[in-house]
Amino acid sequence: MTSHVDEKVRAAIAAARYKRQQQRRQRVELDEARVRGIQARHKAKMRRWQREGDPE
Repeated sequence: MTSHVDEKVRAAIAAARYKRQQQRRQRVELDEARVRGIQARHKAKMRRWQREGDPE
C-alpha cells in the first residue's frame, strides 16, 4: 500500500516529465519553423538578386 505522500510525489514527477516533453516538442517545432524561415528568406534574396542582377 502506498501512502498519500508517495502518490503526491509520483504525480509531481509525472507532471514534471510531461512538462519537459512538451518543452522538447515546442523546441523542435520552433527549430523547424526557424529553418523554414531562413530558407524562405534565402530564396527571396536569390530571386531579388536575379531580378536586380548579382551585386558585385
